[in-house]
Amino acid sequence: MPNRSMKKALGHIRVLDLTRILAGPWCAQNLADLGADVIKIERPGAGDDTRSWGPPYLRDAKGRDTSEAAYYLAANRGKRSVTLDIASAEGQAIVRDLVRHCDVVLENYKVGQLKKYGLDYESLRREKPDLIYCSITGFGQDGPYAQRAGYDFIVQGMGGFMSITGERDDLPGGGPQKAGLAIADLMTGMYATIAVMAALTHRDRTGEGQSIDMALLDVQVAMLANMGTNYLASGQPPKRWGNAHPNIVPYQTFATSDGHIIVAVGNDGQYQKFIAAGERPHLGIDERFATNPMRVRHRDILVPLLADMVRTKTKQQWIDLLEAAGVPCGPINNLDEVFANPQVDARGLRIDLPHPTGGTVKLVGSPMKLSGTPPQYGMPPPLLGQHTDEVLHDVLGYDPARIAALRNGGIV
Repeated sequence: MPNRSMKKALGHIRVLDLTRILAGPWCAQNLADLGADVIKIERPGAGDDTRSWGPPYLRDAKGRDTSEAAYYLAANRGKRSVTLDIASAEGQAIVRDLVRHCDVVLENYKVGQLKKYGLDYESLRREKPDLIYCSITGFGQDGPYAQRAGYDFIVQGMGGFMSITGERDDLPGGGPQKAGLAIADLMTGMYATIAVMAALTHRDRTGEGQSIDMALLDVQVAMLANMGTNYLASGQPPKRWGNAHPNIVPYQTFATSDGHIIVAVGNDGQYQKFIAAGERPHLGIDERFATNPMRVRHRDILVPLLADMVRTKTKQQWIDLLEAAGVPCGPINNLDEVFANPQVDARGLRIDLPHPTGGTVKLVGSPMKLSGTPPQYGMPPPLLGQHTDEVLHDVLGYDPARIAALRNGGIV
């Protein structure tokens, strides 16, 4: 049984996690990092689909692959795994028993799928009237697309993200581009975390539970932020600019002799310092490039000249020169460089946890820094069904004979 100390921000909260893949587990992991007791319900014998989404897999002390895919490990630390067949009447009864002992239910089944099991919000609120019930779907609980399955890649396209991401259409490699990670899933998990905590605060003040309806498409449209309001204000859909900026030049990536850097020149003075560092003073006195509006107008002439200049030095040489000159810049790091970065190390963004089969599992830490109740990493991502007996006994009071009968019947 995890320590539910009130030194944990959510140490008084128990979450029943019926989600799998990424958006729901990401929300549940946030809650677990903040101290909630998260009980992850998984299919007997199979578990969360992402357990097998490898390679790579966690390796044991002898360098052999375990059954735990790195994908699964990324979103499931701090949880207790219980295997349970919720398609069976007995499994559904156990879920209802657990709900009576939980504050929050998370689920990401298709719309209406849990209603046939009596595990929808309206059914479960009869078991626990102050329940917080968060559903995560591709398109929400209503609307013409509600019955569609939602996939991050498709939602990135449908929600407009890919229309503004990627190289300009008139340049080599131009065209729409998805993000390098499942950004709609991850952001939905983050918004769901906020919604759950808001609902818990409301419940603590009023005693009222409620349902939360989270949709990947809603989140993708919402996170367009200024690009969305740019369109609403102007009626003009924004274009793709790749790594460039529509209104500032140079404000983009450049290839050095051994890698890439970002140069973010915000004013004419910084531009002059940039070209001075590159020993190209003539690019500062040319009237076509003297001011930002002129540089924007003549970007197709200037940028190739700057690209030739940047290729003459290494990535680190440029970073040293531009930081000394006060020109905003940064490297484009691969993940070797990210986790070797002293700032990343100082902020504790890599954590090592003991693991029952891998010995140690390396994970990315939470970015949430709370002075009084910081995230705590008490448990690694669980093995499939690792805590079934513990939860059924400690939370529900089932005796060993009853648990054994459930296991023999394939219910757990």
